[in-house]
Amino acid sequence: MWSRRQGSLRPTVCGVEELRRRRREQEAALRKARREQQLVSKRLLREDAPEEAGEGCMAAILGEAEVQQFLRQAQRGTEEKEREGALVSLRRGLQHPETQQTFIQLEGSMRTLVGLLTSNQALLQLEAARCLHELSHSEQSTIAEACLPATSYLLTYLSGHSSDFIELCLYTLGNLIVESEAVRRQLLPQGIVPALAACIQSPHVAVLEALGYALSQLLQAKEAPEKIIPSSILASTLPQHMLQMLQPGPKLNPGVAVEFAWCLHYIICSQVSNPLLIGHGALSTLGLLLLDLAGAVQRTEDAGLELLACPVLRCLSNLLTEAAVETVGGQMQLRDERVVAALFILLQFFFQKQPSLLPEGLWLLNNLTANSPSFCTSLLSLDLIEPLLQLLPVSNVVSVMVLTVLCNVAEKGPAYCQRLWPGPLLPALLHTLAFSDTEVVGQSLELLHLLFLYQPEAVQVFLQQSGLQALERHQEEAQLQDRVYALQQTALQG
Repeated sequence: MWSRRQGSLRPTVCGVEELRRRRREQEAALRKARREQQLVSKRLLREDAPEEAGEGCMAAILGEAEVQQFLRQAQRGTEEKEREGALVSLRRGLQHPETQQTFIQLEGSMRTLVGLLTSNQALLQLEAARCLHELSHSEQSTIAEACLPATSYLLTYLSGHSSDFIELCLYTLGNLIVESEAVRRQLLPQGIVPALAACIQSPHVAVLEALGYALSQLLQAKEAPEKIIPSSILASTLPQHMLQMLQPGPKLNPGVAVEFAWCLHYIICSQVSNPLLIGHGALSTLGLLLLDLAGAVQRTEDAGLELLACPVLRCLSNLLTEAAVETVGGQMQLRDERVVAALFILLQFFFQKQPSLLPEGLWLLNNLTANSPSFCTSLLSLDLIEPLLQLLPVSNVVSVMVLTVLCNVAEKGPAYCQRLWPGPLLPALLHTLAFSDTEVVGQSLELLHLLFLYQPEAVQVFLQQSGLQALERHQEEAQLQDRVYALQQTALQG
């Protein structure tokens, strides 16, 4: 914004295009950070019977002979209870990484386990699936790849009648998906996406949560933006169904909504076809869900609300950076000052209960106000500037984002700066100029420049409140000295 010209330092014109360019750079950095902060994780379902749980500590590590013995008993035992008990013992032993390695190195072990998985005895099938589930939880890709012979059967069983069995298969597939590209290469032609799309019709909440988990693992694959999302996910009915799962109302289940909100986040971060999602009403659905979350915050102390708020905020923020938002009427879907009011309710909740989520809410507020005078007007008419300033002491990251939002308001012109002035803004800026963080100070200087440009009487008050001394503190800092000098000259000439 400031540059050297002909050996002298002076402010250049603070053009709207320049501000937009810088804002887009910040948005791109934030979007990249949020894309990299993914939820690659594994989930483990363990529901030991009370008598098993009461036997003491976790089962001992199994050696090769013991693994062979349990597999032999499970395959050839004369009594079903004996066969089932052998698989239970094997499954408990597979909780140890050492037993897992022994199992996959034992010739024919996986073939035997898959044979039990495909038997016509339901209890043996279930225990065999639980053994696979323990293996799927390993952090070793070799173990995930050893499970490849079972994946086609796990997919087939997704169309079964037992919701518990379907849930177990989904979590097992989700664990395998995240660990190995070889597993994903096999599952895609085997039809994992159509199988998952069919599961979304399930009336069982546990199945839907497991489906959301498995789908989110698939969407986080490094090859997803090029090979999975365009040709498989967006070509299916999954995106529309995901948005239905996020519709506020009595049928909204928080656990299911959390899973599918993260799925939507990963699709949006891929930037494959966000205009398609906007056209399906994603902004409208997410905006209504934001209002619903704010209402829930006011009714309850439940700290679990942030689990849903985080991906919803990220989805909205990322969608608002799309150039297509304007052309498909995206802004119209959110043109409601209730969105700003709801966002501030959530910001207050985060401030008190979960400060780490404040940047998520402020990033959305930044994207709402960046190109929208109406949202800036809402911020002013709802008297939300002072509550915004109260967030400045939380952290340097929060301070930068608060100041960025205020710059969005100020750059809209004199009428907006008049609404910012007088008030607590200048004392707050004098306070942030005392910060040691270069980014906080730099953003403070940008906001001061806009105030001086559009509200010249601010210059005199700045001088009266020792503003020049506050600027002098930073005049030797290489990244700030040009802007500091430019502001000093503006103040003295004003």
